[in-house]
Amino acid sequence: MKFTALQIAGILEGEIVGDPETEVSKLSKIEEGESGSLTFLANPKYTNYIYSTQASITIVNKDFEADKPLTTTLIKVEDAYKSFSRLLEYYNQVKMNKTGIEQPVFVAESASLGEEIYIGAFSYLGENVRIGSNVKIYPNVFIGDNVTIGDNTIVFAGAKIYSETVIGKSCVINSGCIIGADGFGYAPDENGALQKVPQTGNVILEDHVDVGAATTIDRATLGSTVIRKGVKLDNQIQIAHNVEIGQNTVIAAQTGIAGSTKIGKNCMIGGQVGIVGHITIGDGVKIQAQSGIGRNVKDGEVLQGSPALGYSAYNKSYVHFKNLGTIVDRIHQLEKNNKK
Repeated sequence: MKFTALQIAGILEGEIVGDPETEVSKLSKIEEGESGSLTFLANPKYTNYIYSTQASITIVNKDFEADKPLTTTLIKVEDAYKSFSRLLEYYNQVKMNKTGIEQPVFVAESASLGEEIYIGAFSYLGENVRIGSNVKIYPNVFIGDNVTIGDNTIVFAGAKIYSETVIGKSCVINSGCIIGADGFGYAPDENGALQKVPQTGNVILEDHVDVGAATTIDRATLGSTVIRKGVKLDNQIQIAHNVEIGQNTVIAAQTGIAGSTKIGKNCMIGGQVGIVGHITIGDGVKIQAQSGIGRNVKDGEVLQGSPALGYSAYNKSYVHFKNLGTIVDRIHQLEKNNKK
């Protein structure tokens, strides 16, 4: 897929300095630019590279003025970084603008499909599935009975969406996700054998939720596991039954959240965090990576450690953790001196 400098400038409302017919077909870092590639300069630390880059087109800020000859065509914009990001988004939209139903697929007769959708080969859509308009379902996706998916949502290859799941508009479900599998619920019988507790609820994802690759979200025992509007989940996260995650919360990879925990809005949770079940975490909470949360957390707390302490308290304590051996030796010496 090729674009000219004129086309790119039109998309970005930029000013061309150089040849408007220059073509590019790939992207590159400015220091690794090669002929036929597009790059950008936003960080002043990389300015020297613009004079040696072989990239055919470079996006720069409007205030950039070259003091040496250039071989690259410039497109001047208000903010080079934002414009480059905007261009990447546009490129993805063009690249993924697929429509139609490939074969073979299975779509139940009772399923309802919106306009301008794409369904990739070997996908399965069960009974009473409701798919909105402009939805992209890539190959090898399983969608169980009674699932609803809103407009403009993308489900990437190999995702599994179990029955009764509700997914809102403009969501992104990445490859390998499993949404709506049974929650981990067992109860011992009179002989101590574990008997499975039926998981009869569902999962609800509101609008603009992104779910990373290989993340799992369990269905509720009763009611719903709920991921609120704007939540962003990284790869390989486990969310157990009846968990609720508030609006615009961001969670990094390998975090595990046990059943029935409620997390507030606008939280930031680092990678490999473990959160026990049946607790409440307030709004605006920040949890550092690898922390263990075993208690209720108030709005705005910043936590680190396992079990987690207040962030400032943890850092102050860590100074002493590092010197623990020396401190113990000093205490022993003081005890010896007191005995003399």
